Amino acid sequence: MTYRLGVDVGGTFTDLLLIDEASGRTWTAKVPSTPEDSAIGVLNGVARICATSQVDPGRIALVMHGTTVATNAVLTGRGAKVGLVTTQGYEQTLQVARSFCPGGLGGWVTFIKKPLLAPLELTIGARERIDADGAVVQPLDEAALRRDLQALCARGGIEALTICFINAYVNGEHERRAAAIAQELFGAVPISISSEVVPEMQEYERTETTVMNSYVRPEVSKYVGSLRRSLEERLGQSAQLYILRSDGGLASARAAAQSPVNLLMSGPAGGVTGAMHFCRLAGFHNLLSFDMGGTSTDVALIQNGRARVRRETFVGDVKLRAPSLDVRSVGAGGGSIAFVPELTRALRVGPESAGAMPGPACYAKGGEQPTVCDANVVLGYLPADVQLGGTMHIERQRAERAVQKIADAMGMSLLDAAEGIVKVVNESMLGALRLVSVEQGYDPRDFSLVGFGGAGPLHANALGLLTGAWPVIIPPGPGVLCAYGDAATQVQDEAARTYLVMAEAIGAELLLADLLELQHRAAASLMADGIPEADQEVGFQADLRYAGQAFQITVDFTAEELEAQGIARLTEVFDREHEQLFTFKLGDDHEILMIRALVKARPKAIPRSQLGRGGTTLEECKIADSRYYWEGAWHEAAIYNRDRLREGLELPGPAIVCEMDSTTVVLPGCRARVDAIGNLLLDRQS
Repeated sequence: MTYRLGVDVGGTFTDLLLIDEASGRTWTAKVPSTPEDSAIGVLNGVARICATSQVDPGRIALVMHGTTVATNAVLTGRGAKVGLVTTQGYEQTLQVARSFCPGGLGGWVTFIKKPLLAPLELTIGARERIDADGAVVQPLDEAALRRDLQALCARGGIEALTICFINAYVNGEHERRAAAIAQELFGAVPISISSEVVPEMQEYERTETTVMNSYVRPEVSKYVGSLRRSLEERLGQSAQLYILRSDGGLASARAAAQSPVNLLMSGPAGGVTGAMHFCRLAGFHNLLSFDMGGTSTDVALIQNGRARVRRETFVGDVKLRAPSLDVRSVGAGGGSIAFVPELTRALRVGPESAGAMPGPACYAKGGEQPTVCDANVVLGYLPADVQLGGTMHIERQRAERAVQKIADAMGMSLLDAAEGIVKVVNESMLGALRLVSVEQGYDPRDFSLVGFGGAGPLHANALGLLTGAWPVIIPPGPGVLCAYGDAATQVQDEAARTYLVMAEAIGAELLLADLLELQHRAAASLMADGIPEADQEVGFQADLRYAGQAFQITVDFTAEELEAQGIARLTEVFDREHEQLFTFKLGDDHEILMIRALVKARPKAIPRSQLGRGGTTLEECKIADSRYYWEGAWHEAAIYNRDRLREGLELPGPAIVCEMDSTTVVLPGCRARVDAIGNLLLDRQS
């Protein structure tokens, strides 16, 4: 028997989920994150989960890991010192950028632009030119380039180098030759070239994305290499490490170290894939997901069993050409700190978080500021006297002292202050959910709401009431669902090219031939990681727009669909999506901007852990009687152990369901029932 391990590193906790590939049985663990070095928390978690499961570490064959290392490097400014080589005359591409200023027309008064990732003093221009059709207009002056690179190298301190020539997305010959020359001079310094990282038109976006790849590459390479060596020491040489990509696929440790720009939204992607897995088994395909952790909440829309993918990734105020699941984040987590500004005297919650250290006041680790978690303890939603396998001790008195600061500042009772904190954070999450639903042309009432993360199930029922999205689904192990998503994801890579062809002027045969060429390129990457072509699955995408538009919509399709329906397969789907978003469609003048091939490793089936049927009564699942405060009144509530619940049991609210990694609140007037998968389905009582 072999095992696979999913690992998700969050701002407060590191979650782990171990799966027996033969039986489907799972074990979970939750340990504090170690911001100074995420690998320490991962290794602590490995030790914890192996001790809990009594599984020999040497039998863990696969480790799938969602990480925020790349994101944190950008947000904290800990990236590499990057040198840039571009076409002569285009040295100021990053300085010119795009005409965008946060804050609208008046924002320029206070807007302070952050330092560039590749400063002008470390930028050189190469004498070369390739035209828009890929023909060489001016050959690369290798002698001059060598002299300029020697001068750049002599300045010292450069930790990564970027090469981005004009029109290299059509013909990367000059970039590859320049990289070979630079490697002779810079030795072990990593070099990123745009024709490999992002072979797409628009020089600013291509340059910024390739520079970002260089900026985070040393940090990610160091982390991935160190973690891989540590895991090999702990688990054995046969253990393979994979990193979750922003688009929900997996990358090998080798591919992740080479193209870390594809990992910037790695963390949130795991939860979305985990939610889709359990909801698909239960027959739910249209979902609004929200992942509430200790620091933030990530929300996404899933339609017809597929999460929306956008071709741009936002990290801070930087926009990059890298695919990512369409996840929106808001600074609302269990550790979000509540405060009352002196000027407005209005209650605010977040985005600042107590994090892993010192954490919420109720954790008794030194935190004194009132947090959402403390408010949940005060209200009785998070019972302080019930622990199911967890090691975190919760102290109610510390939570009350922290929340009392808000009550005193606003001149209200302790309970009203705590309820105010919870309502404010719920409204913040509702706003994020509207971004991915209402503002995209979708009615939340047409979807089910799936809540997970350590804090998500505490707030899920309330968000169901606010959105009207029913049922509210709480998957098994919601606090470690991101880790499950990591463990259940496929290895993936893609190859793309700029196309710029009118759809009505091209035949399906020619398009398919170009797509198959991209398929071979993407397949070669997976074969380099030991995945033979016979074990690969292939899908295609095309980015379309109406001629003259400045944006595009991505359409997914297969070779069989293209052969059967022709180009109409693309244009008809595009028209429907355009009408959904903007209420109209033109029906002609479709332009294909980009085409790409997505190649995934064929998934290995994992048996589903069987849920017991009957034999256990609701009373036998009950742990204790309790009460919680809701809408200005106390309500008597029963506390249940989720591990004892069986298919078909129905829990009337008010109720609380506890498990090792999370706690679910069932509100008055609502009920929860257990389905065959083990999901809790919350709905209004009839």
